[in-house]
Amino acid sequence: MLTTRFVTGAPNWIDVGTPDIEGAVAFYAGLFGWRFQPRGPETGGYGLFQLGGRTVAGGMRTTREQGPPSWTVYFQVPDAEAAARAAEEAHGSVLARPADVLDMGRTAVLADRAGVGFGLWQPGATEGLDVAGEPGSLRWLELYTPDVPAAAGFYHATLGLETFALDFYGGTYTTFSPAGQGEGGMFGGVVDRSDDPAEAGQAPYWLPYFEVADTDTTAAMARELGGTVRVAPTDLPDVGRVAKLTDPFGARFAVIRSTPRS
Repeated sequence: MLTTRFVTGAPNWIDVGTPDIEGAVAFYAGLFGWRFQPRGPETGGYGLFQLGGRTVAGGMRTTREQGPPSWTVYFQVPDAEAAARAAEEAHGSVLARPADVLDMGRTAVLADRAGVGFGLWQPGATEGLDVAGEPGSLRWLELYTPDVPAAAGFYHATLGLETFALDFYGGTYTTFSPAGQGEGGMFGGVVDRSDDPAEAGQAPYWLPYFEVADTDTTAAMARELGGTVRVAPTDLPDVGRVAKLTDPFGARFAVIRSTPRS
């Protein structure tokens, strides 16, 4: 379960890179009710998306040279340099070397064996997001990849992540959990992209799911605000009602109205 009880290997931050930060701010404000708080010129225009005064994500303007518009997930590590070395040894790559972000922490951007980008966050004054698992905040993650065993091995070597295989609609769904947290610490899944018609042929990537009160209303609102509904609202028994969306600038994400746990 994804919470703000962050431990080594757990996702503790997420941000969106977009060519139009003002447009993205308007979109996510209309969709989730987020407010954007710029952090000042010393952060290069980086800012925080907040809901009820609590930080749910970050955002920044990016250029075409930095890659397509996308959401990036960051994982907590005690030593960003050590994790970056481990990623290279596991046949990944370092896209941005570890660097300090004022007194807030130390970050780096890596790519796994399949070229999927993700971040590291070594906490300083800022441990991570203020809220997760509630409406308007991050609930779940899925990694779409061409090789599930290779991905599992890479993230174990780099972040210590453990995998668990769950029976899911007659098949197997592989989940990630921080080391030592067991199945109760599951925060995301890893899926062979060829098994999902919506992802087959797409570049591999991490897909964030945000909790919402009503999946259908949110999907309709995303369309009205200029986004795209990639996968219409769909029920997954014992999981929830999900939809895959794209913001007006191309960043992919999903929403879920989770089934209440008994």
